[in-house]
Amino acid sequence: MRRSAVFALFLSALGLGGITTAAAEDTTLNVLIMSDTAYSDKDVSSMTASFNETHPGVTAKVDFVPYAGLRDRILLSQGSDGAYDVILMDVIWIAEFAKRNLIVDVTDRVDAGLRSQVFDGAWQTADFGGKLYGFPWLVDAKFMYYNTKMLADAGFSGPPKTIDELVAQAKAIKDKGIVKYPIVWNWGQNEEIVCDFAFLLAEAGGKFFGDDGKPTFQGDVGVKVANFMHDQITSGLGNPSSREYGAEDGRRVFLSGEAAFSFNWQYVYALSKNPEESKVVGQVGVAPIPAGAAAPEGTSVNGSMALAVTQTSKHPEEAWQYITYVTSKKVQDSFAKAVLPVWSASYSDPAVVAGQEELAKAAQLTFKNMVLRPVIVGYAPMSAALQEGLQAVLYDKGDAATVLGDIATSTGPQ
Repeated sequence: MRRSAVFALFLSALGLGGITTAAAEDTTLNVLIMSDTAYSDKDVSSMTASFNETHPGVTAKVDFVPYAGLRDRILLSQGSDGAYDVILMDVIWIAEFAKRNLIVDVTDRVDAGLRSQVFDGAWQTADFGGKLYGFPWLVDAKFMYYNTKMLADAGFSGPPKTIDELVAQAKAIKDKGIVKYPIVWNWGQNEEIVCDFAFLLAEAGGKFFGDDGKPTFQGDVGVKVANFMHDQITSGLGNPSSREYGAEDGRRVFLSGEAAFSFNWQYVYALSKNPEESKVVGQVGVAPIPAGAAAPEGTSVNGSMALAVTQTSKHPEEAWQYITYVTSKKVQDSFAKAVLPVWSASYSDPAVVAGQEELAKAAQLTFKNMVLRPVIVGYAPMSAALQEGLQAVLYDKGDAATVLGDIATSTGPQ
């Protein structure tokens, strides 16, 4: 049997029938992945080794780059005559990469049946203008983590269901002297502060842009959200060091037992059960972000990522084979303890969710209620301006209305 036919049968067994395959001999694929994603570097290396073993004649090699340098590496590599065949793409980059023609349109490779098996929110990271430019690899959003012992000590039988209840529970915990700063946020001058502004804005009924493409985040709702963030610090409910924290900083504070609540990504759940990483093993619960006035089920920010074939790749068929392999349900299910799969059917499989049933339950609701940060070509400078502006509000160096108004003016209509 020809090797191309073998590949076709293999992909069909993974539920990926209908995807074009091509035989390849002595082909090297260069793959660019973020280091220490929700999947560890070891996990990614293991997936890649498995791909190489099952695809004779094709060898995928992975370069790992910290998230802070991933976008720049992708942009710089486009002038290197095909430096990378496959790249990991954040949801906030899809507009820029598609408009710059950096990634391949793969709409024809994904039929409706296949698409329906993956969470809609996950597809947002690869969908621009109704066309697909990749396949979801990581579906992620922020969750609310809480310390069950601290809540019980304060007299609460469960986590807060609304933002108002969150504030009330945090105040009770502080007043009882259970912990000095009940909530830890990740509000340093980095993307985390924009992520939190995004879901808080949606919870309050606001949007970044109106239907006419004009900025609206500087309106009354956006100002109210920025002031809420400011009040979290001045009230002492939020840790004042939150103004310097990224995701890992907030995670460490929460898992050291120095906070009752933390808002972070799904990777924290597995670490909360690891005694080498957590001092509160057995005391961590996870739930969807509490509801706001405009989000009765709560909402979160979409932090998903997709794998894409670059326009400069000399081996697009083999690159797509790699993508469909590492994103397949079979492979993702086998690594579900690191990251929950993008495949909705996986969540009804006891073997997949075993040991993380609470996270899977929260994820099913959360992944249906995710909001996007602005899908615009100029997202990077807008995000940088929001980071700096919100920091100014938190440090009492500017009032919310003026700061957000200035950012909206510089951003302009989209």
